[in-house]
Amino acid sequence: MTPEPATARLSFVTLDQFLAKLPPGLVTLHDGGSGGELLRWVEPSELEDPTPYLPEGEFLLTAGLPFLGEGGSARKVDEYVQRLVGAKVAALGFGIRPYFDAVPDELLAACRKHNLTLFEVPESLPFAAIGLEFSQLLESDNARVFRQLAETNRQLMRAVLSPRPEHELLAALVQRVPVWALLVGADGRVRARGSNARGSNGAGSTGVEHSLLAPMLERLLSGSGPRVEMEGFDQPGSALVFGHPLRSTKDANLGALILGSDAPLTPAQNNVVQSAVGLLELLVRQRTSGSLAPSQLATAALLHPESLVSGGTNQVNGLKDLLAQSLSSTRSAQMRVVQGIRLDAADEGPVRELLQWRRLFDTKLVEITEYGFAAITRLRVDEPLVADVEKLGWRLVIGEPTEMTELSAAYQRVSSLRSRVLSTGKSARVEEVSWSVAGLLGREAGTLLAERLLAPILSLEPERRDPLLVVLRGWLSENGSWDGSAKLLGLHRNSVRRQVGVVGELLDMDLNAAQVRAELWFALQYVEELVAEYT
Repeated sequence: MTPEPATARLSFVTLDQFLAKLPPGLVTLHDGGSGGELLRWVEPSELEDPTPYLPEGEFLLTAGLPFLGEGGSARKVDEYVQRLVGAKVAALGFGIRPYFDAVPDELLAACRKHNLTLFEVPESLPFAAIGLEFSQLLESDNARVFRQLAETNRQLMRAVLSPRPEHELLAALVQRVPVWALLVGADGRVRARGSNARGSNGAGSTGVEHSLLAPMLERLLSGSGPRVEMEGFDQPGSALVFGHPLRSTKDANLGALILGSDAPLTPAQNNVVQSAVGLLELLVRQRTSGSLAPSQLATAALLHPESLVSGGTNQVNGLKDLLAQSLSSTRSAQMRVVQGIRLDAADEGPVRELLQWRRLFDTKLVEITEYGFAAITRLRVDEPLVADVEKLGWRLVIGEPTEMTELSAAYQRVSSLRSRVLSTGKSARVEEVSWSVAGLLGREAGTLLAERLLAPILSLEPERRDPLLVVLRGWLSENGSWDGSAKLLGLHRNSVRRQVGVVGELLDMDLNAAQVRAELWFALQYVEELVAEYT
């Protein structure tokens, strides 16, 4: 039999011994006779059913979240206590506030019925203080265990400071805990994986097929508050799969950590998992809400703009490092400029929008503008992401992959397509656009131009209108050459001159001006549909 790792074992004290060490204020509401039993761990939990995570001999703490709403019915409370007794929980501590001012009568009745020891924990005694007291009580017998936990936490912290923190953190986690791990972004896509080969307990598995996790992911990314989602699969290493949401300080879901194993984790292993969840949450919050890198990058760009293109190797590499940190990428990764145009979206305020675009495009480099926003991202900005943004009432102009020194030029190319997106109501990609004036104008803008410039001719009867348009097109195609256009049209040069003069009078334009000729030429590219409308 494989020996239990040191971080999985803890020495025990009795419940009475532990209670004697706690500050005064804890009130015994029902003594179930468990005072002499060995106490294995102290665990706060607000889950409706925490028993899958509870070892035998647990002192469970709750502030009463499971008993809000329908969970507070006598039947639900009775079932909750029954599950705790079935899991051989040593005692239940109920914390006063923020949800309840007193222990619910239904809970006291259920604990008396099933003989579960129940304590009332005053507001003055935080759960964290109870947990700290327990750990201090165990310290002498568990010094080696806690040293190993400390070393594990140091390893996790080193991973956070590495160039690829999320990948390294998962690698450290699966090295210390027998699980496979997936880190999923807010878009539901896998950002990092962790697996090892620790034998038959399933730790060496790489997890279940991603599509099977879709229901769990939907719950994780759409719910609120602290929680753990559970699933089970008939695959090696996946009998028990549990997911932790990664949340912002405002309780927005920024991603999830999903772990799989064939056996419940021990308290110490759960401690490592919780540390990893906290660090991942910190990383994703930092990426979407704040970091030192963007401010350093902005300062360098403002004070030394020439360094972006002509700085020394060390200076340029330093800027690339800052840029990579701001985009959650490597120094060599290409990036693209994206502009968002608000069509029918509600104005949610600049701060909320800024955080929204940071999260969706996985970048800190976002600017709120008069037309919407501009961002620099390392993402490909694929069709599912475009569809998500369009559902919010926005349209995008998506730049092509570019390097740091070409960002300004890429921004200009993206900006040139905004009018096209506004006129068509459709998102556009720079690499898919025909880079001609006609291509940039687009059908709708080109038709508007033709209607504005050629309206006096288009309103004529067809027998007058059509010959004038033919002569104008032929004359412009020959760069205003009377002889060339006469030959092209099969007319006498005087006839061409006379009809071009009529066009100039009707349009009230100086046809000798190069800009006028250019505008008329582009307008003629879109005149066919208008001719049909005027006929």
